Order: sequence, then structure tokens, then C-alpha cells
Amino acid sequence: MYDSFQKKSFVAKHLLKKIEKLTDKGEKDSLKTWSRASTIIPAMVGYTIYIHNGKVHLPIPITHSMLGFKLGEFVPTRNYDKEAVLSKSDTKSRAKSRRLKK
Repeated sequence: MYDSFQKKSFVAKHLLKKIEKLTDKGEKDSLKTWSRASTIIPAMVGYTIYIHNGKVHLPIPITHSMLGFKLGEFVPTRNYDKEAVLSKSDTKSRAKSRRLKK
């Protein structure tokens, strides 16, 4: 039986190649990727990786505390409309005040 901790971490091949090239050159340059499912490995620490959130690439500096997590966990994919959130809270407070008046 396989448990989740026994599975090997997934890292996209093209991302590994890019990291190896930069490591061979000795540069700590930035990378751009669409692979949100890739796991952060020790070779990535110190790089700034631009991760795609569905619309644009956002820069994320990779640190030791991020090891083992997926790249997509550090990039928000949804932008909440403040007006929509406010209007929902307004309708809740109105409904609450109506119930209290009765």
C-alpha cells in the first residue's frame, strides 16, 4: 500500500532543466513557469520563480521554509471584489435587523 508520504515529489522536467542550467552557470536568476503542481526541492532555494496564477506570472522568492510544498500554494488565483463582499455583508446585516425588529 502506498501512503501519501511514500510518494515521490513531482517536479516538471523542463523546470529541472532550467534550474540545472542556472546552477551550472552559477547564477541566481529568475525563472518563469506554468507548472503549479511541481514540488519545491532544495535545488530551487534562492531562486525567484515567476509562477502563473491563471492571468499573469507572480514573482515568488523560494526559501528553505517552502521545501516540500507545491509552487501553486504560494500564488493566489482568485481576486475577490471588495464591493461584492461589502454588499453581501450589507444584506446580511439588513436581514438580521429585520429579524430583530419582529
